[in-house]
Amino acid sequence: MEAALRLGIFVGIFVAVACLEIFLPRRPKTGDWRRRWGINIGILVLNIIVQRFTVGAAAFVIAVYAQQQGWGLFGYLDWPWWLEAVLAFLLLDFAIYLQHVMSHALPAFWRLHQVHHADLDVDLTTGIRFHPLEILISMIYKAGLVAALGVDPWVVIAFEATLNGSAVFTHGNIALPEKLDRALRYVVCTPDMHRVHHSTIIHETNSNYGFFLSIWDRLCGTMIHAPSKGQLGVELGLAEWRKPEQLGLLRILLMPFRTRARQSNDAAG
Repeated sequence: MEAALRLGIFVGIFVAVACLEIFLPRRPKTGDWRRRWGINIGILVLNIIVQRFTVGAAAFVIAVYAQQQGWGLFGYLDWPWWLEAVLAFLLLDFAIYLQHVMSHALPAFWRLHQVHHADLDVDLTTGIRFHPLEILISMIYKAGLVAALGVDPWVVIAFEATLNGSAVFTHGNIALPEKLDRALRYVVCTPDMHRVHHSTIIHETNSNYGFFLSIWDRLCGTMIHAPSKGQLGVELGLAEWRKPEQLGLLRILLMPFRTRARQSNDAAG
């Protein structure tokens, strides 16, 4: 049931964002979107297969077991369920923010994460473009957090669904009305906000790490409201991976193991 619920929510958000991209596009596409979609969806299918045969539902299973055994911080606290749920959700979202920062700061993690950043256009399919090894590491990380905190299984389902849906939304090539965008980003990350993070300019790449809540970028001083060249002028992707022939499915999967990989903030000072 857990997997079906998350899948249903994801598909609904994916379809909604795809429709918005058709009717409210923010930027013109610079390459063959059919080829890009084929590659990115291919990576998603591979990730689903890998998860199916490894630790696919680890966070939820750990949450159920931890609840039965009374594990974790919340297992020792006698606080109202709603308060524990809110705190658990906030802590998990902050943990994902920190994971994203580390994915840029640590060279070994950046080698995997650059697969996500090497997309020359950014749209909803960029939000599903992650190397399988990065997905596995992320799932183990989240499972450890869930066990340490003793998060309720239903909170885990809600968080996972929110995380997957927000990854699609924040990468969407959507032109939200400026006033709406500005209002939303006081609470959540918006496409215009997150697009800055996919700039080829180093200090812009090292900003706007949030996937869902924008508060962490504000509190940690990593928020940039707009790219220096504007939303239509910003160059997306990585400076060293610009040729389409470098970005086929097999080459993308091998990217972390090739010598051209570099740490995203080598030049950040």
